[in-house]
Amino acid sequence: ALPISCNFSATIAVVAFFVILFTIFGHLYTERGSILGTTIFVYAATSPVNGYFGGSLYSRQGGHLWIKQMFCGALLLPSMVSGTALLINFIAIYYHASRAIPFASVLAIIAICLFIILPLALIGTIVGRNVAGQPDNPCRVNTVPRPIPEKKWFMEPGVIVLLGGVLPFGSIFIEMYFIFTSFWAYKVYFVYGFMLLVFIIVITVTVCVTIVCTYFLLNSEDYRWQWTSFLSAASTAVYVYIYSIYYFFFKTKMYGLFQTAFYFSYMALFSLALGILCGTVGYVGTSVFVKKIYATVKID
Repeated sequence: ALPISCNFSATIAVVAFFVILFTIFGHLYTERGSILGTTIFVYAATSPVNGYFGGSLYSRQGGHLWIKQMFCGALLLPSMVSGTALLINFIAIYYHASRAIPFASVLAIIAICLFIILPLALIGTIVGRNVAGQPDNPCRVNTVPRPIPEKKWFMEPGVIVLLGGVLPFGSIFIEMYFIFTSFWAYKVYFVYGFMLLVFIIVITVTVCVTIVCTYFLLNSEDYRWQWTSFLSAASTAVYVYIYSIYYFFFKTKMYGLFQTAFYFSYMALFSLALGILCGTVGYVGTSVFVKKIYATVKID
């Protein structure tokens, strides 16, 4: 499951970076729908990154069902986005709202997933498995896990996971307000240079916080750092979604089934994508850190 999560989150990071750059230099915010179209194009074009990252990680961890992993990594995120959009579309059609997505657009997205994203992800997976798929453990790993000693309550993985997202959320808290306002209050957002700076800051803070959390976990002789590092960084999304609930009730004037479903469904997708992005960044940074410190360990 971890390689699948890291699979498409690598693409999310690349897509977010390039879309922000294209918006800064191409002034995409001046035309309606241009940012969405650019995002779909960049996501499809960077599908080899998706396959390479997930395929190499899955192979290094000893996985054998690489075709299943490739399909899940390539189609899981588009399936969730498409499923949510179709659900909202049915509600919009019932209410005769203008937000209904044309059926031709749905078919176009499905065709992009099947004939562009999937083949490119397959190529990236094959390349990743053959180029970077060999295990690269810095030292010998015991096949039998040893017992984990008792430790204080605040050193438990569950507590570390909950606290790990506080600082990354604090680094993007102000920017979240302006993004929500531009999206839900229909204000024009044009400070994408500042958004790029915030994007770099949240990546840096997430890596640093996750490394510190993992250090404390390993220092307490707990070897379960992989999922702890991922989830402690991904918990940023929990705080973002809680803030979106506050924003809905106190900053918007939305009401009714359609507006409520529209808001919370897309905010759930946004929070999920952000959580997987932060989780993968935290895991990759922590993995480099763990390999560095264990490479210096001398085992007889």
